[in-house]
Amino acid sequence: MNYHMPNRPFFDSIEMKGGGDATSAARAVLQTGEYDFAWNLQVEDEVLKRMETGGKGKVHIIPSGDIEFIQLNPTDPFTEVDGERSSLKTKHFAFSDPAVRQAMSLLADRKSIQEFIYGRTGIATSNFVNNPSRFRSPNTKWEFNIDKANALLEGAGWKKGADGVREKGGKKLKLVYQTSVNSIRQKEQAVIKQACQKAGVDLELKSVTAAVFFSSDVANPDTYGKFYCDMQMYTTTMTQPDAERFMDQYVSWEVSSKANKWQGRNIVRWQNADYDKAFRAAEAELDPVKRAALYISMNDMVIKDNIVVPLISRPRVRGGSHKLIATLSGWDLDFSTLHNWYREA
Repeated sequence: MNYHMPNRPFFDSIEMKGGGDATSAARAVLQTGEYDFAWNLQVEDEVLKRMETGGKGKVHIIPSGDIEFIQLNPTDPFTEVDGERSSLKTKHFAFSDPAVRQAMSLLADRKSIQEFIYGRTGIATSNFVNNPSRFRSPNTKWEFNIDKANALLEGAGWKKGADGVREKGGKKLKLVYQTSVNSIRQKEQAVIKQACQKAGVDLELKSVTAAVFFSSDVANPDTYGKFYCDMQMYTTTMTQPDAERFMDQYVSWEVSSKANKWQGRNIVRWQNADYDKAFRAAEAELDPVKRAALYISMNDMVIKDNIVVPLISRPRVRGGSHKLIATLSGWDLDFSTLHNWYREA
């Protein structure tokens, strides 16, 4: 394709390749030099560092507001009502209990996920909104504590059975935990599963091909928008420096449902009147300090209710060939500029 804007460097042609996986894309730029640029490299940092030694390219890490997180389903994903599962007319047998949701947050070993999986490419976080810094809440903190999770579940009446799995009212804490197929995500699942086992929570790990998981196919039950499981994990992207479009993911009118063909942005289907009120107030607030305070309060409502479990604040990870960077340096440009132009294209 041709992409030429006045007073900016341009390329006569660009060859684009989609599909495949992040590791293959990284290898094509950093190791083999077959391509010059790769985006969204959700690849273990250890692997990226090894590829960089190939001498063909370098990893570029750019700050962003993207967040890798777990959603806990407050509705019943396995009971159909009016032709729809995960309906607001149902309640989840476990995640309707605040103690279970809090325990799940305590069972997320964010430190290990950061240190041993993401490295340079992710930072453990307790917030849904992480950037820009003016929207980042100072009021939350994360904790990994299996003993405390056990005590919470025990106190809420979830007792361990002979098989070591907790149960209450004849329902065992056996949960389906889905995400997309990606080596990093399967490792994250394994970390969470191991901690949950020690607390009497049995997780069935499910991985769905990304092309299916992130699709809008109304006929497919495995899309993240339908959320037909107990808990799921992915990264939601913050595509602009303002928080309004990002925080509409929890307003009541954006609930994902059959009526909107599961295209609503509120995929977790959490509803809170105070959140809706704060969001409407932020839409009309012109004072930037007061507006940021409103978004911080909204972040805190979501985190306090433990309806989601933030894991990793993810910067944008791109791979650039040395040849491309050398070309750009002639125009005195940095990689962030190329990244922004790529998004505009």
